[in-house]
Amino acid sequence: MGRTPVEHVGRGEEPAGSPRQQSRPLVQIALPIVIGFALALAASISIAWVAGFAQVGHRLADLNWIWLLPAVAAEALAYAGYTFAYREVVRADGGLELPRLDWVALVSSGFGLFVMRGGFAHDVKKLQEAGSDAREARVRVLALGALEYVLLAPAACACSIYLIAHGRLHGALTWPWAIGVPAGFLAAFFALYLHPRLTIIRSRGQFVAEALDGLALLPRIAIDSLNRGLAAILGMAVYWFSEIFMLWATLKVFGDSPSLPALVIGFATGYALTRRTLPLAGAGAADAFLPFSLNWTGVALAPALLAVFAYRVFNAWLPVLPALIGLRRLRTSD
Repeated sequence: MGRTPVEHVGRGEEPAGSPRQQSRPLVQIALPIVIGFALALAASISIAWVAGFAQVGHRLADLNWIWLLPAVAAEALAYAGYTFAYREVVRADGGLELPRLDWVALVSSGFGLFVMRGGFAHDVKKLQEAGSDAREARVRVLALGALEYVLLAPAACACSIYLIAHGRLHGALTWPWAIGVPAGFLAAFFALYLHPRLTIIRSRGQFVAEALDGLALLPRIAIDSLNRGLAAILGMAVYWFSEIFMLWATLKVFGDSPSLPALVIGFATGYALTRRTLPLAGAGAADAFLPFSLNWTGVALAPALLAVFAYRVFNAWLPVLPALIGLRRLRTSD
């Protein structure tokens, strides 16, 4: 005699398809969004208190709304650029081949505010579900993260050297970029040179070994296909350009913006850990750090706060819907 469906359920578990089981995905998505909103709101209110609520209100009374339109367009362009870079890093050198819409779904869902452990952890999980080996998935994701900084860090370094040469920005904000980036690249090249010989690290330090493998993957992408290498670099360059332009546009809404080199330094300092690296797409952290880093570049704190708030609306909150759509596609295609 066959067992009923209830008999398949372990002790303390709900039957498949029960209302309680069906509600779990909704709770897993809604709760992080609520937490992220609370963190972002708390950070913004705290900075508004430091800047002065009267100053914030004064800036809100005189807005240049027209700059919101290019900000929205820049966010769409940023997603397109990141998708190109993501696809080339993951599929190059014998990697995964996925349908075009799956790449869009992977990128959009990884930027979702509901990702508690951060977009990169989400990427590793989804690449494994798509058929990638666990270690290979981690290496690909680490390579993607390395590509982010391979472009942003030299740009910040060049801007810092320019500002130091012209004496236009405080040294505490520029010298770390001017010195740290060349030193970091030198260390990376040295590590790549020794990479095949580091047998002790490869056997005992799993994360270090995977990080080095991810870094070594970047030149292999260009060797495997020059077009793919250029597409990955161009895609990530478009992503960073669009993000910085979007922040500049939101600063223009509130009537205050630094020079381009200072803006790049302020952005890179406030986003030293990117929204795909941080849990909840950086909710709370980015909202707190970016206004102060912009303030260090010469922007008054009140417009810096409001500009970052608007930037995060486009950068983090509006993309929640496409992130949910992307997550649904990935779940239905499993």
